[in-house]
Amino acid sequence: MIVAVPDIPSIELVHPLPGFPDMRRFALVQLDDEGVLCQLRSLEDPSLRFLVMPPVPFFPDYAPEVGDDVVEDLQIDSAEDVIVLLVLNAGDTLDTTTANLMAPVVVNTATLRASQVILDDPTLPLAAPLVA
Repeated sequence: MIVAVPDIPSIELVHPLPGFPDMRRFALVQLDDEGVLCQLRSLEDPSLRFLVMPPVPFFPDYAPEVGDDVVEDLQIDSAEDVIVLLVLNAGDTLDTTTANLMAPVVVNTATLRASQVILDDPTLPLAAPLVA
């Protein structure tokens, strides 16, 4: 399955990631040909990187709803301009790797603005196994 997450040279986080208050500029870089595994790489500190992926390959029914405040912050005019990325906690193998479904990163590809959004859904896990 081809997902095709675009390489984005620079995105601005409208709200910094928790624990990284001074890091707001990141590049989204594909790490494989299918666009399944990507990296959010800080442009301010190249050693700061987060593994991310679109939800479709492992969580095809995942469809987070974001509030009007997120739509406004990211200046979203069309859902077609939005990509959702899950932050991964890489294990030693795919079997031990988890994804944070509670707080996806939402990127507006038109404005290059992004934010990690904490969803108001207590059923979503912080560490969902990629492989059941």
